[in-house]
Amino acid sequence: MKGVMSPPDFGILYDLGGCLGVDKPPGVLTQAPPGIDSLELRIKAFLRHRAATASDGGTPAEIYLGIPHRLDRPVSGAMIFGLDWKTTRRLAAQFEKRRVRKTYWACTTGKVEPPAGTWCDFVRKIPGLPRAEVVPPGHPEGRQAILHYRTLALTPWGSWLEIELETGRMHQIRVQAAARGLPVLGDEDYGATVPFGPQHEDRRLRAIALHSRTLSFKHPLTHQEVTLVAPLPEAWAHAGLVAP
Repeated sequence: MKGVMSPPDFGILYDLGGCLGVDKPPGVLTQAPPGIDSLELRIKAFLRHRAATASDGGTPAEIYLGIPHRLDRPVSGAMIFGLDWKTTRRLAAQFEKRRVRKTYWACTTGKVEPPAGTWCDFVRKIPGLPRAEVVPPGHPEGRQAILHYRTLALTPWGSWLEIELETGRMHQIRVQAAARGLPVLGDEDYGATVPFGPQHEDRRLRAIALHSRTLSFKHPLTHQEVTLVAPLPEAWAHAGLVAP
């Protein structure tokens, strides 16, 4: 009899035709060097176990997992992976051509005014540090960063925003919010003083109030529109935040 699989330590949102949509937990790296926990490592372990189970415990073939995009370690939510090279290449092309529609939910410190609008800045990675910053237009290292937002609700700490990215810069939402004095809750790297979710002793495991809520793409094989919707992780409920 085939073995029974235990639930994976990440959520599965979609699994069809070489595309695997998952719900990334906060505090987990998307990728990491060998020996360090990561979402990539967890998914490969799941795929390997699934293949062995399907083959009555036989040794599965080499597991392929393509990663066409990433989420920051403290960020949670919807991600898409390719289970073969051709699918991954086609998914990556959609990201490169900005054909993937991404919406995020973020809770910031402070009330955002106006309640809906567009943020347009120039952002650069700070040399030697795992952070980015807003720089003046014309800065030689600056790259344009554009996002559109609308306020979904007000919270005891500030604003609950729905954000659609037009560009995809390093830490873009986190940097642009912080530059306006509105850091994302829990984001100590960008000046937040309000904690968010369980306060693990290892601060690298802590979540911030930024969640990849939806991810829409065209399936590389069927060409049908697919939309992944990721539920909020427990850290939001821990902070008393309930979806508006």
